[in-house]
Amino acid sequence: MRQPGFAGLIDTYGSDAVPYVQLMGEDLSQLSGADIADIVHFLCVLHGRHPGVIDHAATKTVDDAAREWLIQATDGFAAERALLTKLTVAAGPISGVSLDDQSNAAVLGQRKALDMLSQSERAGCAIGAAIALVADWHCIRHILEQIALRIGVEARASILPNVEQTAALSEDLAATPALERALNFGAEQLLNQHRGLWQLLEARRNMRLSR
Repeated sequence: MRQPGFAGLIDTYGSDAVPYVQLMGEDLSQLSGADIADIVHFLCVLHGRHPGVIDHAATKTVDDAAREWLIQATDGFAAERALLTKLTVAAGPISGVSLDDQSNAAVLGQRKALDMLSQSERAGCAIGAAIALVADWHCIRHILEQIALRIGVEARASILPNVEQTAALSEDLAATPALERALNFGAEQLLNQHRGLWQLLEARRNMRLSR
């Protein structure tokens, strides 16, 4: 059976399909300052450290078709990490939502899972995760740009590969059914971690609202 296409994976499992992200829409006015701080803080915990998913994938991928994309993606995500750091500082510290708040530990666990995924020896797995990160980041970047406007931080235009380039690379690399399965596995696992993060952020917001 043929695996679902790259676009289908992003549409089904990407951040755009998450209820909390859909709730934000084009307007973050319904989010509190604490909600905003949560978003940038935990995204920074997950993706703000170097080396990250794309950097690890670059050391695991020897395919010529991926080389130019990886160079652009590595440089582009370095700029995204810098933006995340600026937003995190400007948004201020997060606050606990319960006496036994394990949120930070949970996201550190997610980061460890992504480190393992992006260093996998299974051919196609690491680059699949990197491809999914770049594709999904375009949705996340839109949210970060809105946050930047709200808290007065300049957000320069992203220099990551665009969605079309990224989808084309995924198709080029899926030369065999085994490689396609590995690419999709890496992508799905990355997107699962993003969905888990959004669910955590929504739960924290709901806990604050219920007080």
